Amino acid sequence: MNLRHEVVEKSSFLLLVLTLIVVSIGGIVEIAPLFYLESTVEKVQGMRPYSPLELAGRNIYVRDGCYTCHSQMIRSLRDEVERYGHYSLAAESMYDHPFQWGSKRTGPDLARVGGRYSDEWHVAHMIDPRGLVPESVMPAYSFLATTALRVDDIANHLVANRRVGVPYTDEMIAKAADDLRAQVNPDTDAAKDLLKRYPKAQVRDFDGNPQLTELDALIAYLQVLGTLVDFGAYKADDNLR
Repeated sequence: MNLRHEVVEKSSFLLLVLTLIVVSIGGIVEIAPLFYLESTVEKVQGMRPYSPLELAGRNIYVRDGCYTCHSQMIRSLRDEVERYGHYSLAAESMYDHPFQWGSKRTGPDLARVGGRYSDEWHVAHMIDPRGLVPESVMPAYSFLATTALRVDDIANHLVANRRVGVPYTDEMIAKAADDLRAQVNPDTDAAKDLLKRYPKAQVRDFDGNPQLTELDALIAYLQVLGTLVDFGAYKADDNLR
């Protein structure tokens, strides 16, 4: 046995060939399943594409660089789970393009921020962060409260997301502008129609301003984060460390 090892170790060419064979076999084992698997992400009940208003809010979140200070990925470590909540599931990011993972946390992780604070808290926080959190270094985003949300191009955003795999239907795209407006107008037929397409969508005036603003959209996005999956059906790993 030692003699065989010695032959391989003394011949750089033979060692290279055998190494390539081993790496090739490993590569085939890893890559081949990708050609016949429909998805590598396990689907989770409750996940759906963002509603038009939530998607508009997500676009604002990315546009204004919120992702540079806030991650949206809770790791399966005890300290993170105890602070932020259930660890992140891959399916929670399946409709994110680009996803909002990361490790930069100048501010807290936001994967479970939905429902943690009231709409009024978010409004006050965006207008004057240090009024609520004195040690905060977050800049004020008060302009969002007075900036009208653009509605006319929202269908195009749904189309763009569908091209990269988000399952928006023709009906969702055709109704995009109506659904966006409906989400801030509860107790209307349009709002009820919205909920048929986007279950668990939160329908209300998010910023308390009759005008549809960018702050409405951003708060709608923040309030949906982590709320679609019933984590009561998932038991935390006893081996978290």
